[in-house]
Amino acid sequence: MSSALDAPAGRVTTETASAAWAWPLDPRPDVVRRFDRPDQPWLPGHRGVDLAATTGQSVQAPAAGRISWTGVIAGRAVVVVAHGGGLRSTFEPVAAVASVGTMVGRGDSVGVVTTTPGHCAPRTCVHWGVLRGETYLDPLSFVGRAPVVLLPIP
Repeated sequence: MSSALDAPAGRVTTETASAAWAWPLDPRPDVVRRFDRPDQPWLPGHRGVDLAATTGQSVQAPAAGRISWTGVIAGRAVVVVAHGGGLRSTFEPVAAVASVGTMVGRGDSVGVVTTTPGHCAPRTCVHWGVLRGETYLDPLSFVGRAPVVLLPIP
């Protein structure tokens, strides 16, 4: 059985992604704000999804990988998990529960939601981003929940 990690670069299908990836919060959270890819890398957009959360809630690795970075960016705690196929998940505001280099399996805790107000204020949320190289991808496509886009018949 193939997985999203085995898919060719640039190709992740809903079928392969949803088999290999899981939601990073349990129970499955409400999506507060969806991914909005900017037309150009320097333009405004929303380079991830915001998931409803509670302070202190555990954040799990959505797929197997390695914690590749933890720290603070713009006053918010951030955890980065490197997955196969050049993919990385980013989570904020999330304080790491393991050190850089720790191998994690899908569903293993990588951090906890902090009290730092984010861009969902007054709600508490986790911003989940997924990147391949420097390109942001829609995290919901990895859990089989990307929006359906109808294209004209050629």
